[in-house]
Amino acid sequence: MTHTEIEITAELVRDLLLDQHPDLADYPLRFGAHGWDNQLWRLGDDLAVRLPWATQSADALLHKEHTWLPALAPRLPLPIPVPQRLGEPSPRFPRPWIVTTWVPGEPADRAPVTRGAKAANALASFLTALHQPAPDEAPASGFGRGGPLADRSEHFTKLLASATELGHIPDPDAVRAVWEDAAAAPDWTGPALWLHGDLHPANVLTADGTICGVIDFGDLCAGDPACDFAAAWVLLPDDTADRFHAAYQPTPDAATLRRARGWAVLQALSGICIGEAGVRGRPGGKATWGPPAHASLRRLIATAHR
Repeated sequence: MTHTEIEITAELVRDLLLDQHPDLADYPLRFGAHGWDNQLWRLGDDLAVRLPWATQSADALLHKEHTWLPALAPRLPLPIPVPQRLGEPSPRFPRPWIVTTWVPGEPADRAPVTRGAKAANALASFLTALHQPAPDEAPASGFGRGGPLADRSEHFTKLLASATELGHIPDPDAVRAVWEDAAAAPDWTGPALWLHGDLHPANVLTADGTICGVIDFGDLCAGDPACDFAAAWVLLPDDTADRFHAAYQPTPDAATLRRARGWAVLQALSGICIGEAGVRGRPGGKATWGPPAHASLRRLIATAHR
């Protein structure tokens, strides 16, 4: 549901560009996708327009990306959407919007990774470059990402109950055991590092079976890197997480990997619930999120005692 109560159309996007960035208004424009928070419109060959269409928090997330991503992008080995222009609220559209670079590829929830070793190396290289100490003024996550994992215990309990009620968790005790081990791991004591914060399959792009880009930095934040390490179980094929851990520098310690498994459990359970809502046609549901979430949970349970 949009909070603006304004239908976003090609004509509206064109008018916004004419009003505020007229040098871009003649570029070819076509619809790209509905994201969780934003709509994406392809602008020419190399740009995209992102406009908030659902959650009210999307406004702040776009400002966050506009502030921080231009400085982070040059050091990252994978393409990310770099903000180029900021659109201000106006009578035509009362919310901010941005123009970013276009990142080619298919979301991994629709085109999963198949070349595991190559993707593990790409993901490790990307996170090694991103996970650098963040300044004191770096943003905090609105969802507790990067903070103590144990603080998310109530959220875990609710997600597990919801997914179990849907009939998609054959062994809740096994899932709970993975979580309890992760939540009992020592907290992060290192510096607050830059984090993507939301590396689920819909936010990672693939081409030729491997990772080719990372999008949606709306939950960019600073803290414990275990949150991002969850991607090793969520994105990569079976028996590939160890390769990622070996390629990432510096090598993650055992406590960090335990916490990472907990973040992966949260992401998998959330994906199962959202995926099932999509299958049933409920608002906000994403049917393509279910399969990778189930695969992730299976991997986590199978490797629980490693």
